[in-house]
Amino acid sequence: MSPTRMNLIRASRRLEQVSKGVELLRRKREALVSELFRLARPAADARTQIERATDRAYPALLGALASLGLAGLRALSWPSRDVPLEMEPGSLWGIAISTIVRRPPFTRTLPARGTSPGASGPAAVRAAGEFERLTELLLDAAPREMVIRRLGEALSQTSRQVNTLERRVAPGLRGDIVGVRRSLEEREREDRLRLKHLVRPGRP
Repeated sequence: MSPTRMNLIRASRRLEQVSKGVELLRRKREALVSELFRLARPAADARTQIERATDRAYPALLGALASLGLAGLRALSWPSRDVPLEMEPGSLWGIAISTIVRRPPFTRTLPARGTSPGASGPAAVRAAGEFERLTELLLDAAPREMVIRRLGEALSQTSRQVNTLERRVAPGLRGDIVGVRRSLEEREREDRLRLKHLVRPGRP
């Protein structure tokens, strides 16, 4: 940086902007942490419910496989089921998110599945019910998990930005300001000495 007063003014303004930016980023980081804590407990409860539902669903599936075999279960699963979901985009602290605003119920009765108890058997009926309940839990938890993941990414990025401004940009600007001021002060001293030398009494 050239040691000029204009560059000194620019560096000082830039340092002031950096300080304000750091303060804003700190507030954003605190808000992101608060939002993560707010979502942490419901997310932990949902994960516990999903784990319990998984512990029920897969043993039921093994029982159905033992009873009907893979070919039998594939025949019962036909035709495949379309599940329409209505999504709504949104924003949280500048982060793009989406939420499920409407979905059909997943748990169905035997007539709704299009199978009869005699053809499917109790093991397949139980497995289908357990996986339908598991799917409902997964869909309910998916938007929250996405928000938590994106909040975590935003928090990590914000922390990196704060560290960069505090540890690299601001110290560099302070060093530039100190260097420019020192150069300007030395130049002013030299000008004063030169002026004194020019106006010294008795000089021809």
